[in-house]
Amino acid sequence: MSKAVLGVAAFLLFVFVVVPLLIAATGRWDLYYTLTSVALLSIGSMGVWLTFYIGRINIGQGAYALMGGYVSAVLMTKAGFSFWATLPLAGIFCAVISVAIGLPILRLRGVYFAMVTLVLTEVTRLTALALPVTNGAKGITSIPLPGGLSVFGIPLIPDFATLENPKLAFYLLAVTLMVLSFAALWRIVNSRLGHLCRSLQQNEELASSIGVNTAYLRVLAYAISSFFGGLAGAVFVAISQSIYPSSFVVNDSVNFMLYCFVGGLGFVSGPMVGTFLLYFGWDLLSIAKEYQLLIYSSAMIAMMLVLPNGILSLLDRKGGKK
Repeated sequence: MSKAVLGVAAFLLFVFVVVPLLIAATGRWDLYYTLTSVALLSIGSMGVWLTFYIGRINIGQGAYALMGGYVSAVLMTKAGFSFWATLPLAGIFCAVISVAIGLPILRLRGVYFAMVTLVLTEVTRLTALALPVTNGAKGITSIPLPGGLSVFGIPLIPDFATLENPKLAFYLLAVTLMVLSFAALWRIVNSRLGHLCRSLQQNEELASSIGVNTAYLRVLAYAISSFFGGLAGAVFVAISQSIYPSSFVVNDSVNFMLYCFVGGLGFVSGPMVGTFLLYFGWDLLSIAKEYQLLIYSSAMIAMMLVLPNGILSLLDRKGGKK
């Protein structure tokens, strides 16, 4: 059995078995919310990582997380949809919207594309404030917990409202989606599609000259990226049971990008590692009180200077994808 398979098996055992046992033994139930947030933020960051993979700096993932959250909330509260039905629909809606947005803006590169995506998050927030269906600044509240899910009469997932500890259920849901998203991203990167996407990062003109449909690849990668963002936003809404225009703002979009940088842009697992380190790092620095932001920012700058390829570059000096 290869080291990679053993590593994956150990990771799955840890997140699905060891972590719940440790939390039950210590009684630190609040850790479920923290780890659930890390898993969902990792999913959004994976989408940002994919746009980096085609040579674009994406600072607009918060917009799609907000869109996905509102789609799920509106469908559940005003159309009577089940949460499980809204989950893929939220991702698909974001993917479709991203195609319409991406067709013109993906022609841009570097800081120009980054600035447009940064504005996109604020435009989405203002749109949520203005639309009647989103209830403006009041947001949407009293969103029901995910109900039961059954296939051909066979119950697969219980109604979260009937569970004694829904925090554990949300944790398992978030981690499951994170693992599936990582598996999908790894498969994309290591497929023919992934190799073509990488050619855009290295030399887009050369790729186009040998017959690669660069416009199609850019839009496809951006659509998949946005799908991840919508998926994460929908689950966040289910956990908080409410959503407001300020639920995802520009700062969240910047954080999605930073998670990728810290983990490593050359590694598929970079978004997960970066999210875990920065999320917990920020919480640990709360003991510094008013110096929290100063220490955090200084540490980020120092790390970018010392480890420009991310934390994972320490494990693989050759820069292989893990």
